[in-house]
Amino acid sequence: QVQLVESGGGLVQPGESLRLSCAASGFCAVMSWYRQAPGKERELVATISESVFTNYLDSVKGRFTISRDNAKNTVYLQMLDLKPEDTAVYSCRATRLGRGYWGQGIQVTVSS
Repeated sequence: QVQLVESGGGLVQPGESLRLSCAASGFCAVMSWYRQAPGKERELVATISESVFTNYLDSVKGRFTISRDNAKNTVYLQMLDLKPEDTAVYSCRATRLGRGYWGQGIQVTVSS
């Protein structure tokens, strides 16, 4: 069993930045951030593998950066130039030994 604890969400104005963190209770090979806006399907925002291969949702490329600190079992999502359409609940997902685990989700609101 893996526990995931997310932090770093909040309310910001358009153009501002936030950094989300997700700390896992153990090493996870693949870690990802998903988001779900009200009335919309959940979508994969960014993924980082053990080998630090990354993949991004097209709408966040160039603005968001996913990274990981294996010593801390933590994944980060640096979000720059936030837009109102980035408003959503962001959730961390981690894969360990073939099983997937979810964090509790954290709210990010971008509004003037």
